[in-house]
Amino acid sequence: MLPSRCFVSFLVSILVFGSSIGASGQLQDRPELQAKMESLRTQIQAKEKVFLAPSAEDLAAFAGFLRQPDTGMARLMPRETYDGKLLIRGGGAYYSFTKLTNEYGFGSDIGLEQGQLRVGFAGADFGFLTSLGDVAIDTVTAEQPGVSLLAEFKTPSVEADAREQYRRAANGFEADGFTYRSFLPATLNTTYAVRSINYLESDMLVVFRVTRRDADGSLTLVWKILRTFPVPRLAQ
Repeated sequence: MLPSRCFVSFLVSILVFGSSIGASGQLQDRPELQAKMESLRTQIQAKEKVFLAPSAEDLAAFAGFLRQPDTGMARLMPRETYDGKLLIRGGGAYYSFTKLTNEYGFGSDIGLEQGQLRVGFAGADFGFLTSLGDVAIDTVTAEQPGVSLLAEFKTPSVEADAREQYRRAANGFEADGFTYRSFLPATLNTTYAVRSINYLESDMLVVFRVTRRDADGSLTLVWKILRTFPVPRLAQ
């Protein structure tokens, strides 16, 4: 069921739209119908942007942090609940730290599904997540334990090696007391580091913190890019 706070006006529009088909039962001209459908789609997309945006309260709470370069805040919707119910591809369950969009397929770096945070979604793309625990996000550096391994990782340029790293991330491994894998439980008030590698798109190290879990299952993240690396490519 679509979230009522964003789609009440949409439902009203549908009723008006439906009644305009004509009491005589005859359809309006197809070009006119197409124009109305496009108008409704534009309205829904605008409302979805509001629905997916972090709350004003959260933005205000982190206003100082968000004034720093390469920082931001995002909301992730649970894919199992919203994929196919929102117009945005992926149901708002994904986020790209470079494109600043929830729409899947634009270099998505992080996702939320079945209570798990995930990285690495298509082709040979892969990544590693690790939990740093309940630590302040503004204290995290690329040199500290748990993060330095991700900072020093060398991105493979051969597809077979990339797919091997994908399997390694899926299975998970431990090093220096930290667990690294492509999915981890999404825990409130926890800070994570992620190295996300999207071939032909981006390669970056990001630290983020889960600051809120709402009743609809969505998570609010505050994040900071620690390092960016050359755009990765696979040898032909």
